[in-house]
Parts: sequence; C-alpha cells; structure tokens
Amino acid sequence: MTEPTWLHENFDKAGSSIGFRVTRKLDEVQSPFQHIEIYESTDWGNVMLIDGAMMLTTRDNFLYHEMMSHPALFTHADPKRVVIIGGGDCGTLREVLRHPGVVSATQCDIDEQVTRMAEQYFPELCESNNDPRAELLFDDGLAYMANCEPGSLDIVIVDSTDPVGPAEGLFNKAFFADCHRALKDDGILVQQSESPLVLLDLIKAMRAEMGKAGFASFQTLPFPQPCYPTGWWSCTMAKKAAGADFGFREADARAKDFATDYYSAGIHKGAQSLPPFVAKALAG
Repeated sequence: MTEPTWLHENFDKAGSSIGFRVTRKLDEVQSPFQHIEIYESTDWGNVMLIDGAMMLTTRDNFLYHEMMSHPALFTHADPKRVVIIGGGDCGTLREVLRHPGVVSATQCDIDEQVTRMAEQYFPELCESNNDPRAELLFDDGLAYMANCEPGSLDIVIVDSTDPVGPAEGLFNKAFFADCHRALKDDGILVQQSESPLVLLDLIKAMRAEMGKAGFASFQTLPFPQPCYPTGWWSCTMAKKAAGADFGFREADARAKDFATDYYSAGIHKGAQSLPPFVAKALAG
C-alpha cells in the first residue's frame, strides 16, 4: 500500500486551504478544456479535482447535489422540463430524476471527460444516466441556452465550477438573459453561488447580474460542503416576478417517496432563514 500523504487546495481569497489524506492518484487527464485528477483518500472515498480545485468526494457530494436540485423542484408547482448546465459528474441529474413528475432532464456539459471519469470513479452518481428521461449533451452550455426555445423550461440548474475558465461566462447578464427567456413565467433558475462566508460580494454581484437580465426575486440557501473553501456553500434561486413567493410544497417534500441523506422539508425551511450577516449583506 502506498504511504498516505496530504493533498491540499489553497484558497487565496480566504487565506485558507482544505486537504484530504490520500493514498494514491487513480487517474489524471488533460482534456481540451481542463485538467482533471482523481485520488483515492483514506476517509473520504474518491476525490475529483479540476484545475487543482476540489470538485467532489464520495463522502460529501450528496450535500451539494441534493441542495442544488430538491429545493427548486419542490418550490416549483409542477416541474416537468429541467435543464442542467454543467453538472458533468451527473449527481444533480440523478437527484432531479428522483422526482417522478419530471418528464425530461437535459444535462449539457462542455467536457465529456468529466462524465466519463465520473462513470468510472463515482458510478453511484451516474445511476440515472440511462433513464429514458435523461439527455446527456457534451456541448457549450452558453450556446445551448442561447438556442433554447423561449418559454420552454420549468427549471434551469447551473451546476458550474467557479467563475473562471470554461465557467466564467455562466455568471453574467448575457447568460442569465438567455435563461430568463427560456424559462416559463413561473420558471426557476438555480445557480451554485459559492461561499456565503467569504464570497458574499460574488453572490451580490451574481444576483445583480440576474436582476439586469430580468429576474426580480431571489433566494439564497446556504448548506455545508466540507470539500469546498470554508466548508460552507450556497445555491441561489431566481424567479421572474417581483416579490415572488419562495414558499415550497412542504407537504410534498415531507411525503416524498425517495430517500435523501441531507435534504428534507425541515432542512429546506431552515435554509430559508439566513444568518443576520448574510441577510444584511444581500439586502444592501
């Protein structure tokens, strides 16, 4: 057995780093878009890095995937058509397809290599890839949303990496305007929105760009995510109507007929109550 060593990601913006004890590197590929590495850890299962940034671990990915999907799907009255931009590890797709009312779920990620490596090293995330309702596309998500039929979607989930490199264009007004046009009047946009502890300025800027694109109501939901900088992450939902209600189908969430490890009606309700410092910053 290889002697364990420590793998770290340094996060300059927060003056901090996160690390996992690993035993060996399982794979490494330079795709046309990014550098992808897979490690075996002693306690967290497999670990995926993209361009040196921690993307997911076997142990804690459920936190992110469940919160990126279920709050929006239980907030929308009747979600049938869902598009996921990014999400190449397929975990969010799996969670979306747990909802029996979903008729189609399209995942559009620019880098097929991420999905192929997820199939090999995180097969549990890819359990729904062959669901007849699933469509996996390997293409430019910006172009895909620009070409979507107006008013054709119920939910758009932007499951992207940090706003650099291939994902940089997924955080600006032009992209959000394409999402706004593609969504029905009661549609919901969901965007992973980084750490509310050290990146509140980014969350505020992202919500401002959404506002410029026509979205008028927002709700940011924090959740724990140990493998990401600060260990605390968030997603942000946006609706077209001003003052839109972000109440969710609580009874349906409590009666859901599938198991989750983090998301519940109670967790959803609790996440809606922002810590005062976050609420103050986002209200300003």
